Amino acid sequence: FGLVMAFQDFNPYKGTFFGQEWASNGGFGNFLYVFELEKFWNSVWNTLVISGAKIVLGIAVPLFLAILINEIKVKAFSRTVQTTFFLPFFLSWIILGSIISEMFSYGGVINNFIEKISGERIMFLLDNGWFRTLIIATDVWKGMGYNMIIFLAAIIGVDASLYEAVEIDGGNRFKQIMHIMIPTIAPVVVLVMTLSIGGLLNGGFDQVFVLYNPMVYEGGDIIDTFVYRLGMYDKQYGVATAVGFAKSFVTIILV
Repeated sequence: FGLVMAFQDFNPYKGTFFGQEWASNGGFGNFLYVFELEKFWNSVWNTLVISGAKIVLGIAVPLFLAILINEIKVKAFSRTVQTTFFLPFFLSWIILGSIISEMFSYGGVINNFIEKISGERIMFLLDNGWFRTLIIATDVWKGMGYNMIIFLAAIIGVDASLYEAVEIDGGNRFKQIMHIMIPTIAPVVVLVMTLSIGGLLNGGFDQVFVLYNPMVYEGGDIIDTFVYRLGMYDKQYGVATAVGFAKSFVTIILV
């Protein structure tokens, strides 16, 4: 019911939703105001770029790892690798954000290593281009274990006789993977991608909020963090709700 705030000049000091004044332009004033903000469209673009890259890499990388792990013949080693890749999935961004901030800071261990090689340091957390890359890469690293397990389960379910048929016809292991394994598990890959499209406008609030700062708003600000600042910092509750409402509406269409 709180979505009615999107159509009101909401003031918390006036009490409940029933005591508020409607926004201008027949209640759509908040939407018109937001759509004229350059920062809003910048956050939309950042969200699409970051989320799109996360979806593509979040499927390609786990799929590649699942194929590699499936080729490991020593099962004990295979299970160890699976567990290692899966562990980051269980850690919150509050924990990982602190670790990443320390590692990729200007005086962190990553920059110490880079300086020994190139003689220069990179401002990962203060440069818009590097920050966006860092957001995408760390998210893929954190979540790759989850999709990897799904793809690995699908790979294990492939009929072994199909591989044998290709082998009899002279096909090597690479051709078995390309012509049997990948086409067989394609429906699972498509399903995971389809479910991911519903979150195209979710750039990952927890991750970005923990890592970003005013220096990287241009390249790292997403819709969710933009809404947070509108509502919590600028006290524009109706405008913030309008952005969230529009985002939810588009997300439903995507689903």
